[in-house]
Parts: sequence; C-alpha cells; structure tokens
Amino acid sequence: MLISCEIGEEQSLYSQLKEIPEVKSCLITYGSYDIVAEFATDSASQINKIIVSKIRKLPKIKSTITLRVTN
Repeated sequence: MLISCEIGEEQSLYSQLKEIPEVKSCLITYGSYDIVAEFATDSASQINKIIVSKIRKLPKIKSTITLRVTN
C-alpha cells in the first residue's frame, strides 16, 4: 500500500502501522508517497477489512493506493 500523510507525520504513522499484526513491513519514503506498507491476509475479505477498519482509520492519512499482489 502506498500512503500519503500530513507533513511531518511520517514517523508517527510508521509506528502506528507497525503495531498492526497484518503489516509485514513498512518503509518511510520520499516523493509522491510517504510510506510503503506491505501487509498479508488469508483472503480478499480480510484485505478489505484491514484496509477499511485498521489502516484508513489512522489519523493523519491523506490518501492510500492499494496494490494487490496474488500468487
């Protein structure tokens, strides 16, 4: 997931994302997006639940783009 957040909130958001069990890795970046987060679930319905109920509800997030990868 590519995440844009409010200016200066990258570190705080990074810390909050790392507390979500489904988030497997998280990186602060520079450019159009502020954070790249990788998360894993067992099903598509779980993906939706994580995005809507855990990630997008975090304060200071301006926008997200989800890149879904399947095997």
